[in-house]
Amino acid sequence: MSTAAALSNKIDAQPDLAAVKQRQHGAWSSGDYAVVGTTLQIVGEQLCEALDLRAGSKVLDVAAGNGNATLAAARRWCEVTSTDYVPALLKRGRERAAAEHLMIEFREADAEALPFADASYDVVLSTFGVMFTPDQDKAAAELARVCRSGGKIGLANWTPQGFIGQLFKTIGKHLPPPAGVKSPALWGTPARLEEMFGSQASEIAAEPRMFVFRYRSPEHWLEVFKSFYGPMLKAFAALDDTGQTALRRDLLALLGEFNHADDGTVVVHSEYLEAVISKR
Repeated sequence: MSTAAALSNKIDAQPDLAAVKQRQHGAWSSGDYAVVGTTLQIVGEQLCEALDLRAGSKVLDVAAGNGNATLAAARRWCEVTSTDYVPALLKRGRERAAAEHLMIEFREADAEALPFADASYDVVLSTFGVMFTPDQDKAAAELARVCRSGGKIGLANWTPQGFIGQLFKTIGKHLPPPAGVKSPALWGTPARLEEMFGSQASEIAAEPRMFVFRYRSPEHWLEVFKSFYGPMLKAFAALDDTGQTALRRDLLALLGEFNHADDGTVVVHSEYLEAVISKR
């Protein structure tokens, strides 16, 4: 069985995607994702290079968070619109853009219902954002809809086998995800990208890449993530003291499996899939 097939276990229950989205919105609105998000800046820069962005291109960043890919595209003299459904994250993106004197439009928007006309953009981006939408097919259709023919869709998505994919799997052992909702990590598999975009793509180029998390110590990493990374913050809040202790133990064990450092610090290689989809 393929990775995508294994993750797409057939489930008869029809999930309430609106309710799932509401809970996810609460999770990503909690904490302060920008504290973690800013460490991922290099991924946005590398994605823009993979897309061979040209100055003057109209670019849309979807589920942009605090604006890593947004800033990377603007630094390449593109006309950028940055969107997210969490206003606080857009505020952080605006602050970063103002600090660099970059002209960027910021708009609150749902990735599953983008408020833009068909074929409005030359390039549509998302780094570790759109992959978390409850209705994956709807979100993928929206990315394709707003991208012009001959344009490109650029994605950076965590893989199932990588550190963050395994992080969510570990959290799921303590707090099972909603029945019937597809794993976000499916976006990190070529097979799922082909399912979602194949009919509208002239080419899908997908390559595994590695992002390296660097923290002062395992305890420092855990404290940052449980304080600022919404899904983990909510997971700990939902558990009693015994459950929190067990989750903490399993997370530190997972970190130990992936940590390359031998000096007490954290150097964790986390695989993601970098995809460039050429719109037919």
